[in-house]
Amino acid sequence: MSVTATALDVKDKRKDGASARFAKDQLKSIVERIEHLEEEKKAISSDIRDVYAEAKGNGYDVTALRTVIRLRKQDKHERAEQEALVETYLHALGMI
Repeated sequence: MSVTATALDVKDKRKDGASARFAKDQLKSIVERIEHLEEEKKAISSDIRDVYAEAKGNGYDVTALRTVIRLRKQDKHERAEQEALVETYLHALGMI
């Protein structure tokens, strides 16, 4: 083995080590960010449960509130289409 080949091998190993260290640091950063976001999501979910509990304590029907929230997420056309489909099913079942 020549001296040149040995020097190139050492240089390549250093590059690979630096690349592995960068990948390890990047992976660690991604995992930590996800963990932080999961903690935030848990806190927000808890806040939402608290608001529903407050609404229930004030006499509101939580199931109806959840339905209203779901419907407000839909656009007008999508909501009308869903309502028409439900009406069709209810009619077919003889409920209206």
